[in-house]
Amino acid sequence: MIEKTLSIIKPDVTRRNLTGKVNAMIESDGFRVVAQKRIKLTLKQAEKFYEVHANKPFYKDLCEFLSSESVVVQILEKENAIADYRRLMGATNPSNADKGTIRSEFAISIDQNSVHGSDSPEAAANEIAFFFSGIEIVG
Repeated sequence: MIEKTLSIIKPDVTRRNLTGKVNAMIESDGFRVVAQKRIKLTLKQAEKFYEVHANKPFYKDLCEFLSSESVVVQILEKENAIADYRRLMGATNPSNADKGTIRSEFAISIDQNSVHGSDSPEAAANEIAFFFSGIEIVG
């Protein structure tokens, strides 16, 4: 079944000008990028996006990091996109990420872990709607 998932290429990647290398890994894994844009989130926008984590100890730092520099938000499409992208991302802590995953290759730390991906079909639908209008999605 073809699915869509949201991907965010985070500030630690955009700051180091590695967006193209991450996108190459994504496309090499069979994903089709059906929408993409570079944006700069405000702190309030980052807080709204991650509000599901508002009661967690890492929430404040996560929101500050996500709004610290530009990010690239994307909609990726393929069969089993959500599970496959989470596999390609690798473990949140890059020291635990399998070799050849995005986080093993590019993440700086558990806090600067290079990418975000939706964790369920419901989250994907909500996250995609947060960043994209229907006219921006070409797939």
